[in-house]
Amino acid sequence: MAEPEFTATGVRIGKRLRSLTRAGQVRISEGRLELLTSYGSEIDSAPVQAVRASRPWFAPEDRALADLNGKRYSLTLGDHEPAPGEPGPPAARRFIEAVRRASGRGA
Repeated sequence: MAEPEFTATGVRIGKRLRSLTRAGQVRISEGRLELLTSYGSEIDSAPVQAVRASRPWFAPEDRALADLNGKRYSLTLGDHEPAPGEPGPPAARRFIEAVRRASGRGA
């Protein structure tokens, strides 16, 4: 199994006004974007070429939107403080750039 191109843990994943998980995981690996619960169950996944990632207007730096399979998910990356000595969680900008890179659309 190849090394994931992007991984973020502790991600709040929501759909419309409903929170699906407060400590989920976002992973880009082998050409697919996966949204996972904190237990590792799949919420949704799609080929990265079919995913649209963006930042919502007037939102904090840690928020991103991801459109997968006709559904829009709200992602909050960096919702918590990192543990001492641990690097901080990836920002929404890094997630959007990773989706563009993986899909071949450039950064």
